[in-house]
Amino acid sequence: MKQLFWTVLKIILALFMIYGGVQHFIKPDFYIPFVPSFLPYPMAIIYISGIIEIALGSAMLLYKKYAKFGALGVLVLMILFLPIHIWDVFSETPAIGSHKAALIRLPVQFVLIALSWKVYSILSIKKNNEYSNY
Repeated sequence: MKQLFWTVLKIILALFMIYGGVQHFIKPDFYIPFVPSFLPYPMAIIYISGIIEIALGSAMLLYKKYAKFGALGVLVLMILFLPIHIWDVFSETPAIGSHKAALIRLPVQFVLIALSWKVYSILSIKKNNEYSNY
């Protein structure tokens, strides 16, 4: 039962990442405010981060070896995005649109970090346990 639960959550996280990555190409202007102003080529950053999100999400849907690296990549990506979401909460004009949305988005970021860590941890367990075919 635990295996099914974590498999379903892994798939949901993977699809969420793929969906988010695709959105970088459909609505790139939405992401412009999230790119810090000191970084050059914001549109390139948006497209590259979209490609990375799609690749990591797709990797999580593949065999265990690739899924493990995909989950680790999502974990790293979510940690890298965390300062942006913290900054957004305290910003006069939040990039996400409103202070309420920023306050909701920040805990979601922590949930994504915890979820990707747990999926990575489960995928990293040795083959001799109940999650070997995860």
